[in-house]
Amino acid sequence: MSAAEQIFGAGGKRLRPALVFLVSRATAELVGLKELTTKHRRLAEIIEMIHTASLIHDDVLDESDMRRGQETVHQLYGTRVAVLAGDFMFAQSSWYLANLENLEVIKLISQVIKDFASGEIKQASSLFDCDLELEEYLIKSYYKTASLIAASTKGAAIFSGVDGSLSKQMYEYGRNLGLSFQIVDDILDFTQSAEQLGKPAASDLAKGNLTAPVIFALEKEPKLREIIESEFCETGSLDEAIKLVKTSGGIEEAQELAKEKANLAIHNLHCLPRSPFRVALEDMVMFNLERFV
Repeated sequence: MSAAEQIFGAGGKRLRPALVFLVSRATAELVGLKELTTKHRRLAEIIEMIHTASLIHDDVLDESDMRRGQETVHQLYGTRVAVLAGDFMFAQSSWYLANLENLEVIKLISQVIKDFASGEIKQASSLFDCDLELEEYLIKSYYKTASLIAASTKGAAIFSGVDGSLSKQMYEYGRNLGLSFQIVDDILDFTQSAEQLGKPAASDLAKGNLTAPVIFALEKEPKLREIIESEFCETGSLDEAIKLVKTSGGIEEAQELAKEKANLAIHNLHCLPRSPFRVALEDMVMFNLERFV
């Protein structure tokens, strides 16, 4: 319980439950629902629990010392407790999910937990791989981030009782927003300080996890490939690699990709009637992009 309280108490944006509530409100209006159901609320809780469980396990796998500006669970309580705490949260959220008794949503969110594992395996098998294609990076980003956000938004629409074509558009909104969100996170890894990030800067690159800014930079900087493939064995080579990413235009190209996914997300909302909730969903997309301004 102390381990769970540690990470829940560390703050965070609570983006996923907010999306559940906003999509719930926006779609409930279409079918004449005046109030959110208990299933909408429970879904928001389940989604945040799954997200938090994945963060605990991520920090163990990445050997991260900091999360949201505080010590990680495994730093405070040890790896054994951290793994068990993450497992417990996955199990608890699965139990709550089963009790919602909606097979479509159960399948949808169960797939997310599988996607997390697939994303970690994909990442682990492509470390320091300078031939990583942008499409492979986007698939990995879908597994690790966008899958849960897409399930959040589609699940909310399903519980509102809207038709399948509309719930599919909500899924695509969540998927595109999630991809844009991950790309922005990967940009911030290069442009923000450790204090702003709440974790060491350029930590992904240091571990050999190549993200959008690096993939774009590799197209223009042959020297960068040499440094990455040497796994930063020479003193100062990581700093040189970071500088090459920044001067090659890799960050700017990644920003364009994030904007492209954001525009698709806003387009996915056109199936909803104009309302304060749709405007808020559009604002969520813009809020994400404003993080790298």
